[in-house]
Amino acid sequence: MSRQKLTPLTLGYDNGKNQQKSDSLLSFLKQDIGFTKSQLEKTLKSRPSLLLSSLDNIIKPKIKIFQDSGFSSNDIAHIISKEPGILHTSAHNRVIPALSLLKGLLGSNAEVAKALRKSGWLLVADLEKSMMPNIEFLKSCGISMEQITILLNYLPRFLLYKPEIMRKCVEKVNQMGVDTNSKMYIYAVGVVGSMTNGNWDIKLQAFRNILEFSEDDILRVLKQTPQVFAVSENKMKKVKQVLLATGKYKASCIVKCPKSLMYSIEKRFKPRFQVLEILESRHLITKWPRLGTICRMSDDKFFDQFVGPYSCEVGDLYRHRLVK
Repeated sequence: MSRQKLTPLTLGYDNGKNQQKSDSLLSFLKQDIGFTKSQLEKTLKSRPSLLLSSLDNIIKPKIKIFQDSGFSSNDIAHIISKEPGILHTSAHNRVIPALSLLKGLLGSNAEVAKALRKSGWLLVADLEKSMMPNIEFLKSCGISMEQITILLNYLPRFLLYKPEIMRKCVEKVNQMGVDTNSKMYIYAVGVVGSMTNGNWDIKLQAFRNILEFSEDDILRVLKQTPQVFAVSENKMKKVKQVLLATGKYKASCIVKCPKSLMYSIEKRFKPRFQVLEILESRHLITKWPRLGTICRMSDDKFFDQFVGPYSCEVGDLYRHRLVK
């Protein structure tokens, strides 16, 4: 890191003794652990007081906990730079118990590292007090640990909600007829729990007004693909606009393939629609694939079916749009 970038971060620490301490810390994180320049800057911007922390008494012992748990240097740098408060969190009261609890839930240190790369803040929370009561409640509802671990990876903050909020979310999903044995049940609970009652009602109204979903459609989608309810109202409007602009798809196509709302407009829909328009204009295809087919096709499969055979007409165009 340049002295210019360090200066505002180390204001008030810049005497000889403290400078030596901060230099030792930076050297350790960069050379021994493998922090990148951007990770160091992110860490110190969030927690500049780390520069005054004892390397031998505070920083190294915390890092060793991760190393002893089998975390790679890359994992450690990623987790700490996203949640540097871990280094100032009690090892015995928080970090070690949290790692142990997460390993018990997820089954391996590799899975724990994967979860913490997304949600390092789990190590500064009292999981025994805030998470375990909710997990025990979900288990009492007949939800398997396999499903609960999905929620831990998909929407971990939901598991730290107050128990009464968790119960209300489960009750709401049950009232809407989602089967607790369904693999989608936990996603339905998670998406309902991610919104207040008012926002949930607004979201359902958007599905009715913008996408023309009936009540039966809403219930069917909640049971089959609940993740789509996390899509913003703005994204709904844009997807509908792009589909209708082709003249090939109607709003009812979204009702039949709600997962279409989850795909990228710029990276999936627009380049593929442009290819199909060219092929149709040159009489190389007579009809477009169904919306579900367009969405599910991998780039390789779409290329093989619609680009490769007509590379002179659309090959360069499609490759350019994919890169873009």
